Amino acid sequence: MRVTTRRVLLLLGSVAALMVTLHLGQQVLECQQVLSERRHRLMRPENEELVMVDANHVEYRYSKDMPLIFIGGVPRSGTTLMRAMLDAHPEVRCGEETRIIPRVLAMRQAWSKSGREKMRLDEAGVTDQVLDAAMQAFILEVIAKHGEPARYLCNKDPFTLKSSVYLSRLFPNSKFLLMVRDGRASVHSMITRKVTIAGFDLNSYRDCLTKWNKAIEVMYSQCLEIGRARCLPVYYEQLVLHPEQSMQNIMRFLDISWSDSVLHHEELIGKPGGVSLSKIERSTDQVIKPVNMEALSKWIGHIPGDVLQDMAHIAPMLARLGYDPYANPPNYGHPDPLVVNNTHRVLKGDYKTPANLKGHLQVTQNTSSSH
Repeated sequence: MRVTTRRVLLLLGSVAALMVTLHLGQQVLECQQVLSERRHRLMRPENEELVMVDANHVEYRYSKDMPLIFIGGVPRSGTTLMRAMLDAHPEVRCGEETRIIPRVLAMRQAWSKSGREKMRLDEAGVTDQVLDAAMQAFILEVIAKHGEPARYLCNKDPFTLKSSVYLSRLFPNSKFLLMVRDGRASVHSMITRKVTIAGFDLNSYRDCLTKWNKAIEVMYSQCLEIGRARCLPVYYEQLVLHPEQSMQNIMRFLDISWSDSVLHHEELIGKPGGVSLSKIERSTDQVIKPVNMEALSKWIGHIPGDVLQDMAHIAPMLARLGYDPYANPPNYGHPDPLVVNNTHRVLKGDYKTPANLKGHLQVTQNTSSSH
């Protein structure tokens, strides 16, 4: 009897222990599953989508895999004109410069270049993967939410294209438009319009041309590295002289359907779903006009003789980009009839200043950071 009772008690104890073990095991598995799900959500924010709804209750979903468009180039190279023409398309929204995106990209680049800083970040668990996921989320959020939603979104911050290789990895389906302009014209515009750019001495054509050469070399090299399937150099002079042909090439490159509205951006400024212009960007007073030749050759006769004589040495990128460094004046080509007509209208003052911009254009000053 005692043996039987002892056996029964041992059996009951074993069963109880087994049940406790199974229960604890189930709890551990459930905890691991919850933690795994949390880690998955926390460590893969790049898979999340931003959802926005427009005034007509149309829903738009944005993610890192969307075909973002980045427009850039050295300031005073036609980046604002380019984005305004794209903005006129009913399915595209670019909007004003964010100014913050190139600064954040420059910070990210600085962290990567500093071996000591990178070691400290890695030690703290702030790895490249963590930083890149954060950069993706931040840049997408800024681009998506600083304007109205649209099927296609683009960003225009000139110096952003100094990080185009990095951006092409963050956003694998993005495309890039690199604005290229005769450096002599860009620099003359900076100096005469007093467009302050960090590192550029606006009292010296030689210094500004040297800095222009360095900046465009970086951007052009990165454009070539990305490849022509994703980065298209757009020559400002050809965009102005032949806007229809240029824009058709651009729209094919971007895989966006054609719309004649891109040839008449000035008619859509300040209108719903049209072109939004900043009151403080220095290019605004020019972009309110139709595409014209007024600014093409303004630099001629203003660059000091010693600088003209040394032009090929000061700015070797001129020749690399197809410009004759000694042509003064240069031959950019013959304009389309539409552009000739637009230029006559502009010279006569036959264009309208949008009501929301009146009283602001004559006093604007702009500053850009050279990152």
